[in-house]
Amino acid sequence: MLARIRLDVYGTPMLAEHDGAGWRLFETSTDGKRRELNIAVPDFIGEAEIDQYLDDLFHEAATPAHPCVLRVRE
Repeated sequence: MLARIRLDVYGTPMLAEHDGAGWRLFETSTDGKRRELNIAVPDFIGEAEIDQYLDDLFHEAATPAHPCVLRVRE
């Protein structure tokens, strides 16, 4: 089963997909385009933990306007 989680990672829209073989991360745009990111996510990271994992990776990108990683409802 494919898990898809849309996220706002410090102001950058991203999509995390897990297809059973592991996580794939994409930077997304408002026109439907997406670019796969070359970021390794360990297999033991679950759906409930992906937000915190990305927060740990990208925390240097925090700004007052974008202080954290947020899930985006579809």
